Amino acid sequence: MTPESITLVSQGIHNPAEPRHYMRLKPVAGRVRILAAGRALAESSRAMRMLEVGKDLYDPVIYVPRDDVLAPLAAVPDRSTHCPLKGDASYFRLEGDDDPIAWTYDRPLPFASMLDGLVAFYPDRVVVEETGSRATI
Repeated sequence: MTPESITLVSQGIHNPAEPRHYMRLKPVAGRVRILAAGRALAESSRAMRMLEVGKDLYDPVIYVPRDDVLAPLAAVPDRSTHCPLKGDASYFRLEGDDDPIAWTYDRPLPFASMLDGLVAFYPDRVVVEETGSRATI
């Protein structure tokens, strides 16, 4: 058995070109509020927690359905990125702010299709509150 053939996590999605780069998306069992400067940006009981390992163990990121975003978000023009595990991302800013605060994979790769319609916020720019459950990471 080669290291490339080992599944490192159950229900994980692996980067086809680098099996040591993988992610797992898990439902949050409770309600999530995402705040910036005391303002609610999103509220959801359908949030998902992304756990990802790549060149490092990345901090967990909360994704919420686009319908659960409360704050008006404006597209960041001419900014997009590609992740070999997730697909093509586009970015958003709060109206009146120049810095991106959120992103979405509006063109996810087929094996990452569960990200379609979800929005994530930069963890260092927001406060994430979870209620009604114990946080699991």
